Amino acid sequence: MNLFPIDRVRAEFPSLATRDAGRPRVYLDNPAGTQVPRQVIEAVARFFTEDNANLGGSFASSKAADEVFYGAYRALADLLGGQSEREIAIGQSMTALTYTFSRSLGREFRPGDEIILTRMDHEGNISPWLAMAEERGMVVRWLPFDKHSWRIEPHALDEVLSDRTRLLALNYASNLTGSINDVRTLAARAKKTGALVYVDAVQFAPHRLVDAPSLGCDFLTCSAYKIYGPHVGVLWGKEDLLQDMYAYKVRPVPDTLPDRFEVGTPQLELYAATIAAVEYLEWLGQSAAASDSRRSRIESAFAQITAWETALTQRLIDGLLAISGVEIRGISDAAHMEHRVPTVSFTHASRRSAEIASALAQRGIFVWSGHNFALELARSLGLDEEDGVVRIGLAHYNTPQEVDMVVAALADILAEKSNKAPAAARAR
Repeated sequence: MNLFPIDRVRAEFPSLATRDAGRPRVYLDNPAGTQVPRQVIEAVARFFTEDNANLGGSFASSKAADEVFYGAYRALADLLGGQSEREIAIGQSMTALTYTFSRSLGREFRPGDEIILTRMDHEGNISPWLAMAEERGMVVRWLPFDKHSWRIEPHALDEVLSDRTRLLALNYASNLTGSINDVRTLAARAKKTGALVYVDAVQFAPHRLVDAPSLGCDFLTCSAYKIYGPHVGVLWGKEDLLQDMYAYKVRPVPDTLPDRFEVGTPQLELYAATIAAVEYLEWLGQSAAASDSRRSRIESAFAQITAWETALTQRLIDGLLAISGVEIRGISDAAHMEHRVPTVSFTHASRRSAEIASALAQRGIFVWSGHNFALELARSLGLDEEDGVVRIGLAHYNTPQEVDMVVAALADILAEKSNKAPAAARAR
């Protein structure tokens, strides 16, 4: 783990130095949104100082804004392995984009057509499709995950596919269990029926390299604010599909890509910040890059990120497994770490998840509890939907010391109940 430049990385993130009443913050809430490097913050200020204008003008600030606009599309294409900015759409969030694209795609579907949703997805890749299916009179078929492998197995998909299947909505990695699905294999099976494949890569993209075109899917979404950037959603799609499908837009917007999916004036300061987030990854990968292309630097960055985070994840899991009453809800076998991202969720035999998360917060350790919008997954596991799990989400700027800190804090917190038991109870 010493080869990773963790001190240099942490120095790039100003928020990591924040203290509350003298106590340092431990950011383990990363699945819901990561912290951002200094250059992302500076990019917003620079845009407002130098480039703040609307698009399409002949004056200097508008030309600069145009470059920010198209530069964000180009940067995101490189991030996701796309060939050009024409394969990218940007929106308010992944969920907002999915609502938009479900409406566009739904215009081609007919009553009785089938759509497949999974029991392990975030609601952002479920609710939009449920609404669309109801409007179009479609049949919803549910794809379960395997509770032993914690993944969606190909044979389970085969059981719900049919010649009426029009779309498979699938996640790349679970935001609750951290499990990574074999998207390439699942997409290939779905494509044999002629179905479209829509992939939610929100939880995968901060931790592993995405190569969208190689997956065999038609669309792939993620969120920049979970990849060290600002609050925007991103969609990669096959260019021919993006060009041919119906776009909900105002009439003056050109019908060419990538413009045709913009719905009003974009939040250009966030586009500038998105470019900066990709440039941060380039900075991290530059020393090990095999070539001078932006994509190669991104690849090198994720090679380092994945190795560092995998070691941290194993350290965390080993620590949790040593605490009595803790049950990890996801892959915990060291032999299968390649099948998970560093999001680790657990429940405790006698303590509520919200209580545990609150106790950690009092110690300056930030984690989430609840269903985390993975309602179907929580229901499949028989969990209390509201209390759900305690979710610890690592990022590449976390340290072994922070992992040890949360494990020690949990051991202390979870021992408190027995120590505080009534005297009569202890006597029995």
